[in-house]
Amino acid sequence: MGGSFHISHHASGAVFRGRRFLIVLPLALLLPSVRIDAQFLGTPLDCRKMCVCASNIISCSRMNLTNVPTKLPKYTAVLDLSFNSINKLRAEWAPEKLSKLQKLLLSHNGLFFLSTEAFVHVTRLRYLDLSSNDLRQLDEFIFEPLEHLEVLLLYNNHIAQIDRSAFAGLLSLQRLYMSQNNISRFPLELVKERSRLETIQLLDVSFNRIKSLPLHEFKDLPAWIKNGLYFHRNPLPCSCELYDMVARWNLKELSSVVDFRDEHTCVLPGPQKEKMSIMDLDKVYLNCSEVKILNEEAYLEQFLVLDCDTRQKDMMKNWALPGNIPLSSEKKTAVMNTDGSLQLGPLKVEDSGVYTCYATSDSYNETLYVTVIVFNSTTSGGLENLKTAYTTLVACLISVVMVLIYLYLTPCRCSCCPGQDLEKTNPGDSIHSSAVSIPHAQEEMGQQRGGVGGKDFPYRHVAFMEAKEQLEQNGRLNPIGEEDEEWQGDSQERRRSVAESVSSVCSDTPMVV
Repeated sequence: MGGSFHISHHASGAVFRGRRFLIVLPLALLLPSVRIDAQFLGTPLDCRKMCVCASNIISCSRMNLTNVPTKLPKYTAVLDLSFNSINKLRAEWAPEKLSKLQKLLLSHNGLFFLSTEAFVHVTRLRYLDLSSNDLRQLDEFIFEPLEHLEVLLLYNNHIAQIDRSAFAGLLSLQRLYMSQNNISRFPLELVKERSRLETIQLLDVSFNRIKSLPLHEFKDLPAWIKNGLYFHRNPLPCSCELYDMVARWNLKELSSVVDFRDEHTCVLPGPQKEKMSIMDLDKVYLNCSEVKILNEEAYLEQFLVLDCDTRQKDMMKNWALPGNIPLSSEKKTAVMNTDGSLQLGPLKVEDSGVYTCYATSDSYNETLYVTVIVFNSTTSGGLENLKTAYTTLVACLISVVMVLIYLYLTPCRCSCCPGQDLEKTNPGDSIHSSAVSIPHAQEEMGQQRGGVGGKDFPYRHVAFMEAKEQLEQNGRLNPIGEEDEEWQGDSQERRRSVAESVSSVCSDTPMVV
């Protein structure tokens, strides 16, 4: 019995030691993770040695912190952690929900990592400063929990990649600063009509590496977005399209151009990559056309819509007609739309003049002037004038064709033409002499005199000679030729008259005999 008891006692002791070992082993395995979590979480908040606490404001700036302090009060509204060494912002930095935190400052920390769950417990943030760090990319939906955020500072980082959904969920964002980064693509989705942030008022992408801008899409943006769209100091290639856009923004006095007029530069084509001011492209370099704001032009019976494109959003707008007459409901041809634009029509000549839009808000007032010119004609009248001009042109062409037909396609009466078997019966009828001999002409004249009351009717005698058989001498023909030798029996008077007749043929003005 004693031996069996001794054996059972030793067995029970071994079992107990085995159970103790099994309990201690998991605890030993958990110790490193606890140490790591403690290292990531940092030390508890100490408002006497570590930070300065003033009511709901906690300032831990320039304290050489490597992690965010733990045990932050739930009533904290402003947390300043700038100028430290917090290079990673993990999800555990705020283990409990800080529902009253509105402002978080993390600038100048060398921050290069942002957890996708870093802002899950601070959804009430309205101001977030991540500037002057080492951020290189923005992952998808990184800021999605911050639906109340109004200002986001990301300037002076090394951001080169931005996911198109990185800013999704920022329903209240008004100002986004991303200057002095390595951004090469303009984030058009932030300002485009259907995908833009509805409350965005300022987007700063200056001092980046953007080499092209969606100029055509920029034209469709409202003025209140253009006014806060800063893109100066980017390596944009010089072009007249770029000058046209910047010059128009300057004429409209948009802050994004007026405030940084000299900073808007572009790169000239060529190996030297010389930079110059965009506003000087119309002078020497590209000789771009000068930009002027044109008036609105229309015709009778047309409809016209005048936009009151203000530099701020959601302003109260009122219109005044030419002569500074307030718009009233009695004016049926001028109606103000819900978006603040003014619809005119059907237009009349007396509708010409300067229309004024007065836009007001709590902190800003703006006045816009639009000049309307109504032409005293309709668009259909212009088409009728065009048809008349076209008909006149066609008539002129037909006349030219008829003249050419008359000159070149009339029946040929010459003896050299086919079917004309006319023979020379008299040397006097030769083409080298007068078309009709003088004596024969005198006989015809005599007959005509006797037949018509004794009145004289002069006749013109014109002969056309072949160029190769003509013999020119000071603009006159030498009447002495081979055929003249056959006429030696004729009288000297006949030869003189024939010479004069032949001379009259080749003169500029046919001689009347």
